Amino acid sequence: MDVVALSRLQFAVTSMFHFIFVPLTLGLSILVAIMETRYVRTGNELYLAMAKFWGKLFLINFALGVVTGITLEFQFGMNWAEYSRYVGDIFGAPLAIEATLAFFLESVFIGVWIFGWNKVSKRMHALSIWIVAFASSLSALWILLANGWMQHPVGFVLRNGRAEMVDFVAMLTNPYGLLKFAHTVVSGYVVAAFFVMGISAWHLLRNSKPEFFKPSFRMGAVFGLVSIFLVILSGDFSAVVVADAQPVKFAAMESMWETKACAGMNLIAFPDSKNECNFVDTATIPKLLSYLAYHNPNAVVKGLKAFPKEDRPPVLPVFLSFRAMVGMGFFMTFLAILAVFVSWRGTIEKHTLLLRVLLYSIPIPYLANQLGWLVAEVGRQPWIVYGVLRTSDGVSKSISVSQVTGSLIGFTLLYGFLGFVDIFLLAKYARKGPDGDVSSLIQSARKEA
Repeated sequence: MDVVALSRLQFAVTSMFHFIFVPLTLGLSILVAIMETRYVRTGNELYLAMAKFWGKLFLINFALGVVTGITLEFQFGMNWAEYSRYVGDIFGAPLAIEATLAFFLESVFIGVWIFGWNKVSKRMHALSIWIVAFASSLSALWILLANGWMQHPVGFVLRNGRAEMVDFVAMLTNPYGLLKFAHTVVSGYVVAAFFVMGISAWHLLRNSKPEFFKPSFRMGAVFGLVSIFLVILSGDFSAVVVADAQPVKFAAMESMWETKACAGMNLIAFPDSKNECNFVDTATIPKLLSYLAYHNPNAVVKGLKAFPKEDRPPVLPVFLSFRAMVGMGFFMTFLAILAVFVSWRGTIEKHTLLLRVLLYSIPIPYLANQLGWLVAEVGRQPWIVYGVLRTSDGVSKSISVSQVTGSLIGFTLLYGFLGFVDIFLLAKYARKGPDGDVSSLIQSARKEA
């Protein structure tokens, strides 16, 4: 592989590994904040125990997430110097704001939350975790606005051999970035919901502290179902934005080769990029693709053949990733509906098959998130900034294959070790359950069940 391919692989490895931690941070911070707020409002110490237990898992995930995120921005200078020189005036601004505002806010108040038990008021302590949750989302907003600009560049001019910002508000209101933010954040909520349900299911299968884990399961189930419907809603609007801003990516997602009006969606298809067609192309739902792309069943949808071959993304990985992501979404929707139904009936522990499925489904929303990013980033190729700068032109000119290979191996080994530590610690404390005896909380828990 050449320097471009190796640099892309390195950034993919580091960013995808970092994104294992991000969605759980986004979602679990909200759930812990809700738990502690219910404790403050009701005085029910079951919610305090829940906030402390799930908060401990949140802190493990948060700490390792911070470590894995540090290396990402260094790569813009090391591997992608030409990209940074060309668009640094625009791309650097949101990243600088994220570091100086959102990350600072997040770091300060997570310290208050960790060390402030019994040192600040209950309300102030609960407020601190809400600020952490808000700051985590604010951090995601600035990063995703930067990424949204790469996907749909706005508010700039090409001058003096580089892109220069002329309209900061245009970047802030970029619909591509805002919808990417909404879709990413609520996807993180789904990760956290299945994380809580899966761990609760493990304990309920062993009849371990059901008075604690039944309310946890129910809270995760409701949170998950609401979040999944928000994912579907934001995904629908995202498809419209993609079809408008990056029609070639939309065509690759659906493996659509010919430009058509009233385009139908093929439920069963498999792309053949060499011959510019599909091996399999059956079970078409009339006009559905036109509706998804433009909310107009009669709209014209551009096919891949409408674009030069050198401007098309790799069709097979984009198509398969998108289909797999959607399939996982339907599966999680079904599970969340069942989980809400049985939890509100108060019969969770009787449905052992559902509990086992939910336990083994913890990785599914993680995989769906990763596949979504594959669609977004591979689907943008061959551009690093869509329509402005090609990926091959953004790589550093002064690095060699051996240098990138060495750093790639180093990052992979380091991140592999951190991944092992994360899984070990999460599994250890998840199995252990809440600290102390929760038998004193049974009476208050029964009132909530």
